[in-house]
Amino acid sequence: MVSVFKIEESAKASAQVPLPAVFLAPIRPDIVQYVHTNMNKNKRQAYAVSEKAGHQHSAESWGTGRAVSRIPRVSGGGTNRSGQAAFGNMCRKGRMFAPTKIWRKWHRKINVNQRRYAVVSALAASALPALVMARGHRIGDVPQLPLVLSDEFEGLIKTKSAVEALTAVGAYADVEKAKSSTKIRTGQGKMRNRRHVQRRGPLVVYANDNGLTRALRNLPGVDLAHVSRLNLLQLAPGGHLGRFVIFTASAFGQLDAIYGTQTVVSQQKSGYMLPRPMLANADLTRLINSDEVQSVVRVKAERVRVSRQKKNPLKNLGALIKLNPYALAHRRQELKYQLAVAAKKAAKAPKTACEKKHAEKHAPIKKSKYATLIQEEVYDF
Repeated sequence: MVSVFKIEESAKASAQVPLPAVFLAPIRPDIVQYVHTNMNKNKRQAYAVSEKAGHQHSAESWGTGRAVSRIPRVSGGGTNRSGQAAFGNMCRKGRMFAPTKIWRKWHRKINVNQRRYAVVSALAASALPALVMARGHRIGDVPQLPLVLSDEFEGLIKTKSAVEALTAVGAYADVEKAKSSTKIRTGQGKMRNRRHVQRRGPLVVYANDNGLTRALRNLPGVDLAHVSRLNLLQLAPGGHLGRFVIFTASAFGQLDAIYGTQTVVSQQKSGYMLPRPMLANADLTRLINSDEVQSVVRVKAERVRVSRQKKNPLKNLGALIKLNPYALAHRRQELKYQLAVAAKKAAKAPKTACEKKHAEKHAPIKKSKYATLIQEEVYDF
């Protein structure tokens, strides 16, 4: 249920009305952006350069043999313009490359269902405070979203009365924000009757114009729209969802008849029903953690991570064998060779005491003879 607020200073809720089904439509920023981009092109006016621009010279090429390029050159004499290149887009006073034509494809056709989908998405987004605040609107003092005012609001004629009504419901802060945002446009538009720019304020949607449009037309940033002629360019300026929308009670009550529901066909749009969301509940965290899902899912597999010690294959034989299986056979051959050398050395060693004594006796003599030879040797260079 949504409260309907009076436009008095107290701004008390006077009644309760059901929330139209259009505010439960799926929010699709991609469709809104696409439709807005194409709709925004439908108000362009054709422009083009003159067909004669850059070709209003009696210029002809000099041809070959004069050591100059074959670009057409201005004929005549007695002036520095004579002989200068003309016509080409690289020439001074020449035409532009690919001159613009008025038969360019200025406008875009958009599917009716896509346009309606974008409008209902923008309406649904206008009821979410997070999206409205993210767009920059000042809604800190607004009692609820969507904001619905009584039908007395449609009968206001004076701007002073409209300001008092908006102040009573906390919506005038957004108007002041738009008013203080006025600045001079950047670029050449400031010289083409588009000198100032300002932010958007609230959008007032009404059903019966009993003077309301006259009362609000001078407030900066405030836009008005009839409930049966809602425009995406107003509901999502710039293609950004979350416009602050103020409804009158009569306009709010007609939304179900205009857009229908997800089960009831619209009364004003032939055969149209609201699009169904891909997920009935978009809160995936709540779905995953629900008892129904958790009761049938498998238990989380605990993965045991074993950290292995890195071994040096130059020092560890097992690591070396993993890298080079032949290392084991090579090691065995080396050990066999060492055993054979040791056995051969042991066979040459003196066995008896007499042989040991003879070896000890003659070993110093050999060493002394070698030392003597080294000392007495003379080197001639």
